[in-house]
Amino acid sequence: MPRLSLYKPEKGPDFRFLDRVINEQFQVGGTDIYVHKYIGTGAPAEGESTPTTPNNSGLNIPEIGIQDVLLMENRDRKYDPDVYIMRGIYTMQDLEFNLSQFGLFLNNDNIMMHFHLRNTVDTIQRKIMPGDVLELPHLKDEYALDDTTVALKRFYVVTEVSRPASGFSQTWYPHLLRAKCQPLVDTQEFAQILDADAGAGDGSTLRDLMSTYNKSIEINNQIIEQANADAPLSGYDKNQMFIIPTDVTGLVDYADVSDAVDDASMTTMDASMVLQTPGGNMYVGFNNGNGVPPNGAVFGSGITFPSEPSNGQYHLRTDYLPNALFRYDGKRWNIYEQGVRMTMNNFGAQDVAKDPWQGFHIRETQKTSFINNTTTATISGKVIEERQALSKALKPKADN
Repeated sequence: MPRLSLYKPEKGPDFRFLDRVINEQFQVGGTDIYVHKYIGTGAPAEGESTPTTPNNSGLNIPEIGIQDVLLMENRDRKYDPDVYIMRGIYTMQDLEFNLSQFGLFLNNDNIMMHFHLRNTVDTIQRKIMPGDVLELPHLKDEYALDDTTVALKRFYVVTEVSRPASGFSQTWYPHLLRAKCQPLVDTQEFAQILDADAGAGDGSTLRDLMSTYNKSIEINNQIIEQANADAPLSGYDKNQMFIIPTDVTGLVDYADVSDAVDDASMTTMDASMVLQTPGGNMYVGFNNGNGVPPNGAVFGSGITFPSEPSNGQYHLRTDYLPNALFRYDGKRWNIYEQGVRMTMNNFGAQDVAKDPWQGFHIRETQKTSFINNTTTATISGKVIEERQALSKALKPKADN
């Protein structure tokens, strides 16, 4: 009598029978899953990191190649234009928001999708792997709150694949695959899928309907606009504050008085007095210098000082960065303050008609002019951008 054993070195009739029964359970109790098959990466764009094997063309299985071996990323992913339909089973769960820490987090946004192993290989000619995108048609939302005329689709991307313990039968062979999936977000990796037509008939793409990028940019722009209205410049404005000039004794420093009143008998201040310009800034604070003299005094500007200045005269040197306001004390030019007040954004000059602060607040410092450098230089008859990406600047080139 032969020895009884459920395990066989080969996958015999018992295994095939159980495999058909398990596959039938997926056909009866599972849901359709649309699979966007990951088929490799595209060639890098100009100036990007160069992969070891561009397009992974040297690999028999391009899906397992790595585009950027430095950062270990596959950014320019390519997907099969054909969409495959398989049956999957997973446990529905409510999404719970976690408000116990700063921000808003979802505890149950990942799902565990189970597939029949043999059916997966028969359908897409390989197993499910990380990078594949799953579309769940039964989660379409036909009743959107906006003016969308098409049902909003739900996409998940596979991040991990394993063989669950519950997928092994009595024959000790696996029958199932378990894929850990997370919601698809608008990133470079999934550009091909999100650029597909949404089906609304108006030329809109899935990105236009599903992505929150445009809405986030719109909200951010509104926040910046309101912030510019509330606090257009750094620091605080002190132009409306009057400064009484004083001399070394602490008395009011005046330039001239009426002939009817001499210094000894003057006990009051009236309109006949002509005050000197303040010799010092009385309102010193962080980032409050604007390069404008106090008390509305008249001043000149330029890259050189006037040849015959008068005592107390102000002059703004525009060749300084930031611009510097000087005051002449009768002997020499003393720096009074620097125009450090500037806009808190990186947008540069604003519309003059709508911008009451135009002319002296454009945010251009040594650092911003270096980072935002858009000028070009001509070297040996070739026009070259002065700002170069690091990956492009260090790209090896042949000597010949």
